[in-house]
Amino acid sequence: MKLNFDQYGDDPSKKLLIILHGLYGSASNFRGLAKIYAADFNVYCLDLRNHGSSPHSDQMSYPLMAADVIEFMDDQNLEKAHILGHSMGGKTAMQIALHFPDRVDKLVVGDIAPVVYPHHHERIFEGLQAIPLDQISSRGEADKILSQYVDEAGVRLFLLTNLVRNDEGIFQWRINLPVLIREYEHISAAPDGTPFDGETLFIRGDRSDYVSDDYVPEILALFPNAKIETIDHCGHWLHSEKPK
Repeated sequence: MKLNFDQYGDDPSKKLLIILHGLYGSASNFRGLAKIYAADFNVYCLDLRNHGSSPHSDQMSYPLMAADVIEFMDDQNLEKAHILGHSMGGKTAMQIALHFPDRVDKLVVGDIAPVVYPHHHERIFEGLQAIPLDQISSRGEADKILSQYVDEAGVRLFLLTNLVRNDEGIFQWRINLPVLIREYEHISAAPDGTPFDGETLFIRGDRSDYVSDDYVPEILALFPNAKIETIDHCGHWLHSEKPK
């Protein structure tokens, strides 16, 4: 699986930083922060499988996504890198550290824990499926339909970044929506492997319940050198709500 990526900086004297987006996201989600981080790192923002401009696959799991990132590192001759991941990308980052610890310098996990989460994307999936791609003529029409399923305008705007036109001008999903729905059991699963004893930082929003205090034992069991920091007045979307 050859992942699409955006690169910021190409200074051999700098350390490397790989950024992994969450479900429904893409490399572009971190463009603004990547440009800032490029002052100190060579930054690579990746599109994970079935997202962005990366290839589609019938399979979706954290071992597979971790292997995709390792293949990317091998292709780019990146022996070791700091890895930052948000949500689904955070679980992928954890899986990399647990399976390939020698490839990870420091690990940063954005608002996700190494636990199995209950399904909570059903309404989003229903809303995305309810949009008649061959009948709409604008994102505005799609947003009107999606608003019946997703109340938050900002979330709808984010989701609809995946709506693109094909060569015939017909809207289509950039994400592999059928596979994301079918494989959601694997997306909600927990990463596993040998505990990673490298430096690890978990960042959570105080308005998010993704990294509750109840999950701290699971975090420390797999990441014994982890620190947990909380961003005030912030929900799950840390990089958009509180980028500084």
